[in-house]
Amino acid sequence: MQQRLYGLYYSYALGICLRYTRQRDEAEEVVNDGFLKAFRDIGRFDAERYELTSSFRGWLKKIMIRTAIDYFRAHEKHHRQDDLADLPHEPADLSFSALEALAYDDLLHLVQQLPPAYRTVFNLFAIDGYTHEEIAQHLGITSGTSKSNLSKARAHLQLQLKKTNPHAYAAYAG
Repeated sequence: MQQRLYGLYYSYALGICLRYTRQRDEAEEVVNDGFLKAFRDIGRFDAERYELTSSFRGWLKKIMIRTAIDYFRAHEKHHRQDDLADLPHEPADLSFSALEALAYDDLLHLVQQLPPAYRTVFNLFAIDGYTHEEIAQHLGITSGTSKSNLSKARAHLQLQLKKTNPHAYAAYAG
């Protein structure tokens, strides 16, 4: 049963974890850790109360996100993050939508290049819908730090888009 669930949901879980890690091998480690947690806690999932496929996917998604956060805390939270300090800080243009023109793989690559703290906050807020208060609680930071990291992540993504895809950027920047 476990092997079947792993085979059915591996790609789904990997897609979630790739957003939170810098490299595929890190994402695979997070996926495997997440599946270990899921299999350990499978008794908590009540298949009779819910429609099995969609509710299991949601349950597994939460486990994978939490496992990615645990990975971040253990491996990357305290790495130096001054690589963005050399860049001039430009506030993110929230009306800018050039990211919509990118293919998923292109966007994933840009997100993976963010420093770990920025990448984690960006994913939790922009992709997974967590509030700044929830992010702060999960990561052990203040909501102000979460907001700041999100702003810096957006500014960095915008700058990277300008460099890597100037035509898409120009089309949306007007």
